[in-house]
Amino acid sequence: MVYTGDGKGKTTAAVGQALRALGHGYRVYMIHFMKGRDYGEFLAAERLPQLTVDRAGRDVFVKRDHPDPVDVELARDGFARAAKAINSGEYDLVVLDEINVAIDYGLIPEGDLWQLLEQRRPDVDLILTGRGASAELVKRADMVSEVLMIKHHYNSGVTQRKGIEY
Repeated sequence: MVYTGDGKGKTTAAVGQALRALGHGYRVYMIHFMKGRDYGEFLAAERLPQLTVDRAGRDVFVKRDHPDPVDVELARDGFARAAKAINSGEYDLVVLDEINVAIDYGLIPEGDLWQLLEQRRPDVDLILTGRGASAELVKRADMVSEVLMIKHHYNSGVTQRKGIEY
C-alpha cells in the first residue's frame, strides 16, 4: 500500500490503517524515516503494546541535493531495522513512513527497496508513505492513494501545532 502526493495526511492515513490493524490483533511496526521529533505516534505507541514505533532521522530538514552523511547513515540503519522487522515473523504490518522521500533524496538506494520487497515474508503487509513515489513503485504496489494538496494552512502563516502536524 502506498500513500503519496503533495497533500497533508499520508502519515495520518498510514497510522489510521495501523490502528485498524491493531483493532484486529495485528502486531504493527512503524518506522519514520527523516523524522526525529516526538510525533504523536511515538507517544501513543507507549499506550499500545502491539505497536512498535521507531525513528530513523533527525528533527531537521534534509537537503535534497546535498544530504548530510549522518542523515544517509540514519536512513540506511533504519532501513536495516525495517528489513529485520519485516522478516522477523514478529509483525503483521510494517509501515515505512517517508520511505519514498528517503529514496527520492538518495538516502536509500531504490534497488534496496526492490530487493526487500522481493524477499519479504508474504504474510506481512507493508505501507510505504511519502511524496514522490516513483513510477516503478506505483506500478508494483497493490494499492496507491495520492493525497492532493488543494490548500494548506502553512501558506497562511499558521505554524506547526502539536497534535496536528506532529
